[in-house]
This record gives sequence, C-alpha cells and structure tokens, in this order.
Amino acid sequence: MKSHIPFLFRTCTASLIVLIFTASAFAAESKPKRLLIVGQSPDGHPPRTHEFMAGAQVTAELLKPYKEIHAAVVKADEPWSDGPKLIDQADGIVMWVTQGAQWMQTDAERHAALKRLAGRGGAIVALHWSVGAKDAKYIEGQLDLLGATRGGPQRKYLVLPTELKRVVPEHPILSGIGDIKVYDEIYYALDRVPGIQPLFTARIEGKDEMAAWSWERPDGGRSFGFVGLHFHANWQLPEYRRFVVQGILWSLKIPIPASGVNMDIDSKKLEVNGVLPPLPGPDSEKKSTKPNAAKQ
Repeated sequence: MKSHIPFLFRTCTASLIVLIFTASAFAAESKPKRLLIVGQSPDGHPPRTHEFMAGAQVTAELLKPYKEIHAAVVKADEPWSDGPKLIDQADGIVMWVTQGAQWMQTDAERHAALKRLAGRGGAIVALHWSVGAKDAKYIEGQLDLLGATRGGPQRKYLVLPTELKRVVPEHPILSGIGDIKVYDEIYYALDRVPGIQPLFTARIEGKDEMAAWSWERPDGGRSFGFVGLHFHANWQLPEYRRFVVQGILWSLKIPIPASGVNMDIDSKKLEVNGVLPPLPGPDSEKKSTKPNAAKQ
C-alpha cells in the first residue's frame, strides 16, 4: 500500500505558501498610505491669505479619520535639504507652497524624487499657489507631474464672487458635492496636458475656465489640482473641505462613498492665530480684481 504522506506534505506545503502570500498581500493592502503634506511660511500676501502652514494643518486634521492614511505635515522653507528623502518615503504629496512649479524644480534632487514618486504610481496634489510659477521656464516640469499649471506672461488670476460649476458630477471626487458659490481667487488660462479631466469651471471673461482637475497619469498614478483656497476662511465651506479631501483620497486610490465623506470639524481647527476669519467678500483684500499677470 502506497503512503499518502508525501502527497499530504506537498498539499500542506502548497496551502501554506498560498496562505503566506495571501497574508503578505493583505498586509501590503492594509498598510497605511504615507502622505506628505508640505507647507511653507507666509509669502508676503495679506494675513489670512496664503496661510499655507495653517492650510496644511487643516488638511491633516480632516484626514485623521482615515486609518488608510498616515499623514505628516512638514515645513518646506528653503533649503529643504531632507526633502528628497521624505518624498522617497511617501506614497503621495500634498503641496501648500508658493510658486509650486518652481518649488518642485528649484532643487534637482527634489525634482528627481518627485519623478520617482510619480514613477511608482504615487499621488501628487497641488492647491492654490502650488499651481504654477511666475517664470514660464517651469511650466513643462510641473505639467509632466500635475497635468496643468500656469506661468509666464499668460499667467492670470481674478478675485471674484463666482460659482464653481461641476463638469462631471459623476466623478468620485465630486461625490456629495454640488455647484459651489464662493468668493475666491481663481487662477485661469492654465496650460494643460491632453487627457486631464476638468472637475470645476468658473465663468471668467465670458469663458468657462478650469479651476480644478484630476489626471490619471500614464505612469499609473493620479494627480489632482485645485486653484482655489486663496482665503483661509473658505475652509469653513463644507463643500470645499469635502472636495479637497476627496481629491486626496482619489489620488491615493482610496474608495470614496457615493454620498461623499463626512466633513464635520471643530471650528477652532479653522482658526488662524486664535481667530476664526470671516468669510471673504469684496472688501477682504485691498487689491485689484482685474486680471493680473504680475503679482502672482
């Protein structure tokens, strides 16, 4: 009579190998995504605008409920010597910086690290002045990673009351979000790569100008950009909070509920220097509301 021990041994060994690989795959999937939220010091704009570190902290606070994300806030004032190492350790980056296109390329090692992040399918998110730069020479370097940008003499912005109109309401980032009436500074006339998906438009100078977008990059990763949030007070709009968070979740390939995520937050977390700024209006900032290519 033949022994069944070798057969049983082989069967048990094969089952053990499958179990090990399954457990390893589960562990890899359940490991939190490492998100680097990069902020900077004030850049000379009036108080309560371009509050990048405060914006970075609000972003991190809104992401706390998500166990799938391990978010770290860092200040990236120059020289940001440990930046390339931190980027190499991350699965995604959210930028709250001045002249983001220039910031991405000022340091060759930083730019190379961002390219490596994209190459491994990482998330790249840019908010407000993280989109673009004053000098047109930085356009291509950000286009390749973000999908849209602005720079050079065609650079425009406008501070105005507007309605952000949804372009594709069925997009996951827009789950639970309608059109948004807001007073904000909108960058427009953006350069863009083929294949990006506009999410919101604003009506400016008789045209529907793209104000937010998503991009399924050819490298398999995702990018998300939003030119609003010039005024820190606009964090008080739950639609803004939901939109930014869902843009980050989508970029990290984390599922978004069809009804949208819960965006409740303690209003104290939205304060700047202990004060909750009033929602902006025409008198919020003493500056021209005409299109301008010189200041930013």
